Amino acid sequence: MKAKYDFNKGKRGAVLPPSGEKVRITIRLDSDIIHWFRSKVENQGGGSYQTMINDALRAHMEHQDQSLEEVLRRVVREELRTTNL
Repeated sequence: MKAKYDFNKGKRGAVLPPSGEKVRITIRLDSDIIHWFRSKVENQGGGSYQTMINDALRAHMEHQDQSLEEVLRRVVREELRTTNL
């Protein structure tokens, strides 16, 4: 390791540029919801809990006649089937 590094030409920001379809926002969710989605991703062996939340919200949008609880239950059942539990 060097004793000193030169960061004069360094840039702040994400290492990978964001995709054109994603929008960065700040949102506050209950911790139990985040823990639940993270645990589902971990049980699947990896992935993105944010993508799973995004998928749940999209499914809700597509099935607005169903309650959010029904949609989330369906999504969880589908995810549990894929984890071979």
